[in-house]
Amino acid sequence: MKRKLLPVSKEQETAMRTGEWREWVQRIGRLSREDRLALRGELAARDSLDVALEVIEAPGTRCCLHCTGTQVVRNGHANGLQRYRCHDCRKTFNALTGTALARRHHRSKWLNQSVALTQGQSLRQVARQLGIALSTAHRWRHRFLRQPGVERIAALHGIAEVDETYFLHSYKGQKRLPRKARHRGGKACTRGLAPDLVPVLVARDRSGQTANLILPSTRAADMASALRPLLPTDTVLCTDGSSALAAAARSLGVEHHAINVSAGSRVRDAWHIQNVNAFDSRLKGWMARFKGIATRYLAHYLGWFRALDRSGCLASTPALFLTLAVQH
Repeated sequence: MKRKLLPVSKEQETAMRTGEWREWVQRIGRLSREDRLALRGELAARDSLDVALEVIEAPGTRCCLHCTGTQVVRNGHANGLQRYRCHDCRKTFNALTGTALARRHHRSKWLNQSVALTQGQSLRQVARQLGIALSTAHRWRHRFLRQPGVERIAALHGIAEVDETYFLHSYKGQKRLPRKARHRGGKACTRGLAPDLVPVLVARDRSGQTANLILPSTRAADMASALRPLLPTDTVLCTDGSSALAAAARSLGVEHHAINVSAGSRVRDAWHIQNVNAFDSRLKGWMARFKGIATRYLAHYLGWFRALDRSGCLASTPALFLTLAVQH
């Protein structure tokens, strides 16, 4: 005959948990130093995983990631994440579906990966700190930077400053090179606008909104094409003495003020390009730590620095790049 279980009161349940806790603490006291260090690592990993899952499943309006339908219901859990089912297309999904981190493993290390990106650590430092292979550190870096690399502001407002900067074309990481190999970083083959330099147009308004635009060339048509989506007709454009940028401003139909920096002119009334020049200087100084950027990943690095530059106090945003990586 089946015995009927008596209900347990809250006081009894609390006493049972207290007894289990004391027993658990006593067992910890009998552990060796090595075992306590291992336990500490396990608890830290669990805490990191909990924070990562909170970031991934941040509250918000949930719509279907397959058909954008709004008739969505909860459909159980899998691997610690809430799953959903769409009544419109009948498909299931979770918060990572369609993101750069979908079907990736080791989620307990994702928060530390985000912290490493805010600190600008090298791949070897990340691999050693997270206990992962160097190739994994490389893949994770560019998966986390995929969204920042393509993220663009909608438009610049008010006074916009524009200037060109250049990065050496690099085949870093590729086995077959169309030219002779050179030392890490290296220098351009010729002075001036060498053919092995990649032009990047930096546009920044006075509120700090910034765009980095990789150009196919420095022709006025290419500059105008890159700037057109960013510059409303009421924008005031400030540039240096570049004739290509002046021609681009005319074709866009925006008010333009050229500052002849090479002649020693820096400020004329409200017109200057000191904000964008300061951004360029910070960007180049930050890029120098990598001793050469592979051109195929240049957009990722530009997006990485944009995210750092606009975030201000990074100590308070350790999950910054994890939040960006799981955006749809």
